[in-house]
Formats: sequence, C-alpha cells, structure tokens
Amino acid sequence: MAKAYWISTYRAIRDPEKVALYGAAAGPAIRAYGGVMLGAGIPAYAFELGEMLRTVLIEFESVEAAYNCHESAEYQAAVALMEGAVDRDQRILEGVA
Repeated sequence: MAKAYWISTYRAIRDPEKVALYGAAAGPAIRAYGGVMLGAGIPAYAFELGEMLRTVLIEFESVEAAYNCHESAEYQAAVALMEGAVDRDQRILEGVA
C-alpha cells in the first residue's frame, strides 16, 4: 500500500497565537494516527507560479489513515482552535510507490 502525504499551505495567517494553539493540539492527534512531520516552514525555493507560503508536509501509512486523522474528533477540535486565524489549503496525496 502506498504512503500518503498531507500537504497544507497557509495563504494567510492573521492570528499566530491561535495557530500555535492549533499546533499544540494537532500534533498529538496527528501522531496518534501515525502521522510523521516531514517538513514545515517557508519553502527554500518556489518556482513557476509557486508562492513563498508556510507549507507543512506530513507522511501517513495510507490515504485512509490520513483521512481518518483529519476527520477525527481530536483533530477537528484542534482545527476549531484556529477558526478565523488562517486561510489554509489542505490536501491528501497518495504516494506513487
């Protein structure tokens, strides 16, 4: 089964304190579903139409594990902590190998 990658880009951050609260709560929820943080921050480079936006990359064992994490009560409680604080684009991508 192919691994899955949870990719989030933050188009706007209006309240960094709320984002920090989210991070503190989301981390344990993500790890509980097997998520491993592979990278977070501003890209070293952005090409073509790429933008220098905060990006987070998390690896899961499967698309199902990533989806179940996202939909879990624990993760959704973390998301609620940053309501109104960010504009975020989030997706789950299945690996090719």
